[in-house]
Amino acid sequence: MRIERDAYIEKLKEKMWNGSVKVITGLRRCGKSFIVFELFKEYLLSNGTKEDEIVSVDLDNIANAKLRHPIRLYEHIESICKDGKKRFVLIDEIQMVPRIKNPYDKDGGDITFYDTLNGLTKFGYLDIYVTGSNSKMLSTDILTEFRGRGDEIRVHPLSFFEYYSAVGGDRLIAFEVYQRYGGMPYALSIASDESKEKYLRDLFSETYLKDIQERHHIERMDVMEGTIDVLCSSIGSLTNPTNIANTVPEEVSDNTVKTYIDYLKDAFLFSEAKRYDVKGRNYLKYPMKYYCEDIGLRNAR
Repeated sequence: MRIERDAYIEKLKEKMWNGSVKVITGLRRCGKSFIVFELFKEYLLSNGTKEDEIVSVDLDNIANAKLRHPIRLYEHIESICKDGKKRFVLIDEIQMVPRIKNPYDKDGGDITFYDTLNGLTKFGYLDIYVTGSNSKMLSTDILTEFRGRGDEIRVHPLSFFEYYSAVGGDRLIAFEVYQRYGGMPYALSIASDESKEKYLRDLFSETYLKDIQERHHIERMDVMEGTIDVLCSSIGSLTNPTNIANTVPEEVSDNTVKTYIDYLKDAFLFSEAKRYDVKGRNYLKYPMKYYCEDIGLRNAR
C-alpha cells in the first residue's frame, strides 16, 4: 500500500540547496527511507533531475557494509562526484557509521560521520540528505557537530490524516482501528488483527529493544521491560523516575530508570512533556508526562 506523505515532501522541498545537511530523524520503520528514497526521489526525477544526479547509499543494506566507515563513505561519494556536477546525495541510516580513531593523527583523534558530511558540504555542489534513528547521535548534536550547517526534519508514524487518506471508508470506524493499531506504515498492509498485533509486538521487542540493548549493552532487560510497561500504562500521567522505580516489580534505583528512559527517548520510542511554571516562567524538571511515539506500539505491550 502506497501512502503519500506530502507534508514531509514539502518540508524537504523548502530546504533544497539551503547549504545545510538535511537530517531526517525518527523511529525505525516509521517511513523515513520511503519518504527520502521513494517519494522525494520521485519528485526530483519528475522535476528534471537525472538518475546520475542522485547518489543513493543505503547503509542498512549488507551490500554496503564496507561503507559503514567515515573515510570509505567519504571516498565513495567523492569518487562519484569529483566531476563537479551538481548532485543530490541520499544516505540511509547514517548512525550505522561508527566513530573511529584517526589513522593519520598520532595524538589519537577521532573521525565520525559528522566529519564525513561536513567534508562533503565543502564541495558546494552537493545537496545532502541523511536519515537516522538515534537522537543522541543526531538531534542533540546537529547544531554543534555540523557547525551550524545541519537542518533536522523529524518524521513520525502516520497521523490519522495520513492514515485515513490511505484507507478511506467510514471515518469513525477508521479512527477506532487507528486508535487500536496506530500508524506504523507497514501495519496497514496486514489484513488480520492477530497478524497486526504480532507485527507490532515483534517490532517492539525484536527491533527496537534489541537495538537499544546492543547499543547500550544493557544487562538488566527485565528492568527495561518493567520500565516500558509502567510508561505504557501511565501515558499522559504526571510522574518521575523515582515513582517509576517504585512501581517496577524489580528492585532498581531511580538513576537506572532515568538512564533507561533516556535510552528510550534516544530511540524515539518515547517523548516527554515538561510542566511549565507560569509564575516562575520556566520548565520544571519533574514531574513530567511521557508519551509513546505510536499508540499501536503502546497497545502491543
